[in-house]
Amino acid sequence: MTLLWIPITIAAAFLQNVRSALQKYLKGKLGTTGATFVRFGFGFPFALLYLAALVVLFDFELPRFNAVFLAWAATGGIAQILATALLVTLFDARNFAVGTTYSKTETVQAALFALVFLGETISTTATVGILVSLVGVIAISAARAPAGLSGIVKSWTARPALIGLASGAFFGVAAVSYRGASLSLGGDGFLVQASFTLAVVLVFQTVVMSAFMALRDPGEIVHVIRAWRVAALVGLSGALASIGWFTAMTIQNAALVRALGQIELVFTITSSVLIFREKILRLEFAGIVLVVAGIIILLLR
Repeated sequence: MTLLWIPITIAAAFLQNVRSALQKYLKGKLGTTGATFVRFGFGFPFALLYLAALVVLFDFELPRFNAVFLAWAATGGIAQILATALLVTLFDARNFAVGTTYSKTETVQAALFALVFLGETISTTATVGILVSLVGVIAISAARAPAGLSGIVKSWTARPALIGLASGAFFGVAAVSYRGASLSLGGDGFLVQASFTLAVVLVFQTVVMSAFMALRDPGEIVHVIRAWRVAALVGLSGALASIGWFTAMTIQNAALVRALGQIELVFTITSSVLIFREKILRLEFAGIVLVVAGIIILLLR
């Protein structure tokens, strides 16, 4: 079971890439709020079905709520919504690449949060791997930025960078919170712990987002319902990705899981080259090499 988190994380990263592509398509038909909502609102039925299958078909015992679990789950759910909202605002920022790059400091921030809140540490080798991958992410993000790598380095105090850092911080809090929630359950093992946590979090996020839309943009709910076919695919791919993330983070330190998850960028650029026939830039290629090298270092820890 020790190494099982590796293929699960890679699968989750691939499925997240699929979900992101579908959400990008939906964003042209829905507003930002609606495109964000479908991730949760159309995902929780699949999460509940997965949990039911584990309990009914495989005789896992359903975990019981406890105060610690509820605190971790609510914290993670709100943090993820805020992180996503901050990241989405970067689409309107002048330099999206800067903000996105700083949001990827999530892996480093998750390691710090895990140390503070869960008392978990990572090895020196794993830390080096995370940092090497982070440099690769920065290179990939800078490749198509108007100001290039120097612009990203110099603009760390600019508004997009600060929004990106805040987004990364909330993503880090969410990852650590979900691991804390799963571990607080005890019970039959990591599969049912992760699935129960995921189902509860997605239901919670759906309620929060539904209330927000009802108050701020009730017309968006109608648009979401009309787009149910693609939205259901977003929900399915998102739920499968989340099952992978939650399961991997129940088995392994959240920072290591999110660091390995950076392989999603390799999938994204590969898709752009093979499917959309886009040319890969030198800096992007160098970034891919660094991301892969960092992952190899991480796995050799």
